[in-house]
Amino acid sequence: MHRGSCGATLGRRSPPGTAFPARGSGLRPAGPMASRCGAARSSAPSACSRCGPCWNWAAVLGLLGMRWLWVAALVAPACTMPYNGTTGSTGDGDDGDGGRCSVQYGTLGSEVLLPCPAAAGGTAEWHRGDTVLGAHPAPGLLLPNASLAHEGRYSCHHPGTGETWGTVCLRLGYPPALPALQCWAISYPQAVNCSWVLAPEPLLDTDVVATYRHGTGGDTEVGECVRTGPWSCSFGNVQVFSLIPYVVNVTAVNPLGAASTSVPFLLESIIKPDPPEDLRVSPIPGETQKLLLQWSPPGSWPFPEYFPLSYRIRYAQEDGSITAMVAPYEQTSLTLSDLRPGATLRVQVAAKDFTDAGELSAWSAPASGMPWMEP
Repeated sequence: MHRGSCGATLGRRSPPGTAFPARGSGLRPAGPMASRCGAARSSAPSACSRCGPCWNWAAVLGLLGMRWLWVAALVAPACTMPYNGTTGSTGDGDDGDGGRCSVQYGTLGSEVLLPCPAAAGGTAEWHRGDTVLGAHPAPGLLLPNASLAHEGRYSCHHPGTGETWGTVCLRLGYPPALPALQCWAISYPQAVNCSWVLAPEPLLDTDVVATYRHGTGGDTEVGECVRTGPWSCSFGNVQVFSLIPYVVNVTAVNPLGAASTSVPFLLESIIKPDPPEDLRVSPIPGETQKLLLQWSPPGSWPFPEYFPLSYRIRYAQEDGSITAMVAPYEQTSLTLSDLRPGATLRVQVAAKDFTDAGELSAWSAPASGMPWMEP
């Protein structure tokens, strides 16, 4: 592995198109990164001068007025805007039987009022489908503690003639909760992937708008976080080692309200590779106490030659009598020695950015094997 330049991260070479902090910022690395950068500069000063200065994250975050941001803990509510879903209709709809009705939305578990304006302050006879619910005085039909069983088509009528005064289709659900948003750079440095959860589920058609910006100022240009699924999005063209945080915003809107969440982060703080792939556990002919482990970097990690990964290997005998871990480890194969002859081992591998930035991946699917045995 090339360790003689600062590269995209210390000890890395940078692929074409990688963006770096401006020179002259006066920021330098601290801790282990300082030693890497110092060694790189002493061994290859010209390379480091090309890639620009290293930096001190603590100083950067102090200047930003922020601590190191681990994104899972940074769900910052921006706003919640409830609508009054129990007063009047929101438009025309189809009641499911081909008839037209005025659609009204209400919140599950709340008190819902179905008004009958044509009653002009008097009493109206209410029906639900073909079922007569009886006469109810103004302002209308009151449904306490509304449940999904109350959904349906309601109509109000003249109590004497039976003339239909109005028809309402009731739809029930919840206003959107604050989206539980998290973002990870699983394909660093190409893109950021974000996902969110709305709990409880709104049960009504809910639109979601996802955006991002590079910076926290109000005049920062806003870009679209492109939807990759009903509850996920992604954006690329990111700037590595930027001292300016990215901010992702997700806003959910339905007829009962809206809720918005923003998450700020520095790109390197959210690096989290996918698990390593194709783990194999093989006996070594003639070796009764050894096993050969082999695996591949995750397919979603685009430039392992420029942005290497380190690995954690954990293994255990299937009877649980021995457990062990090897970490960190920079190769994609490992020979385990001094194993108990005839014992079956269960092995898993996880990956992390070589500079220890971000978080460890999930563990790979397990693989098992047994040392070679004489025929």
